[in-house]
Amino acid sequence: MTTSALFTDLYELTMAQAYAAEHMDQRAVFELTFRKMPANRNYIVAAGISDVLDFLATFRFGSEELNYLRTRSEFSGEFLRRLQDLRFTGDVYAIPEGTLVFPHEPLVQVIAPILEAQLVETLVLNQVHFHSLAAAKAARVAEAASGRGVVDFGCRRAHGTDAALKVARATYLAGGEGTSNVLAGMIYGIPLFGTMAHSYIQAHDSEAASFEAFAALYPETTLLVDTYNTLKGVRKVVDLSRKLGDRFRVRAVRLDSGDLGSLASQTRKMLDEAGLKQVTIFVSSSLDEYQIQGLVNSGAPIDAFGVGTKLAVMEGASHLDMASSWWSTAEKDV
Repeated sequence: MTTSALFTDLYELTMAQAYAAEHMDQRAVFELTFRKMPANRNYIVAAGISDVLDFLATFRFGSEELNYLRTRSEFSGEFLRRLQDLRFTGDVYAIPEGTLVFPHEPLVQVIAPILEAQLVETLVLNQVHFHSLAAAKAARVAEAASGRGVVDFGCRRAHGTDAALKVARATYLAGGEGTSNVLAGMIYGIPLFGTMAHSYIQAHDSEAASFEAFAALYPETTLLVDTYNTLKGVRKVVDLSRKLGDRFRVRAVRLDSGDLGSLASQTRKMLDEAGLKQVTIFVSSSLDEYQIQGLVNSGAPIDAFGVGTKLAVMEGASHLDMASSWWSTAEKDV
């Protein structure tokens, strides 16, 4: 997606105009590092570089942005004419996305004419900061799952639409299987996953009728079984398999409430006894890496996890002490 060149702090623009007025055109360097690890993290995952590069490749001030800046008294016509023709001409060096990183280790280095470097600093820091935190959270979730599938379900609880897209991408980068976020699927090519909501089941005269109708339209679907009573819901899936016979192709059942470990064990037993060993168990319900690790360690027969709110808001470490360090060819020690 295209991000406006006006996504910057005001002082970046005022400093850029000052450089232009002083005829300062030396190359400058800035690096992004973070000073310390969040209290409950022992690594961060470098991410966001791809979006930074996309921004820099299309960096320009369009007519709408320039018209807005003309309403600001601090910017001269001469400076705005320079912005009109400005493109990013610098170089970017970065740690590969998905790499574990630690305090005081440069994640990104930008080398460019000082005016250009100043104008892009805010966006670079913003993207790398958010993506890296999201990827670190997602990596913890994926690690806790110990090889079981992880799907991003956080779209509706993320802090805005852009954050939801970034979390979906970070989750896939960190080892997740995909996302429920359709726009993220289109933009980033991430595999899409979806089941059904309780509202669909409640819209029918019976739970069994909703299962049959949905499976007729989407034969290889996942059926949500906990709207009324989880184990009775599983029993209705078993009944549907007997009714459909060879036409039954449902891939999974989803548990979304209650004691997930105990219910998964009982569900597995019911499915196996009905000859439905191919039907997997997918669970969701305010999960995070600690709950997932507990379920895995307990031996619960769960095949995949849908992780929403706590992943989307990066619970446990919502910010990083990240900053940029600068130097330029005008400095005496360079």
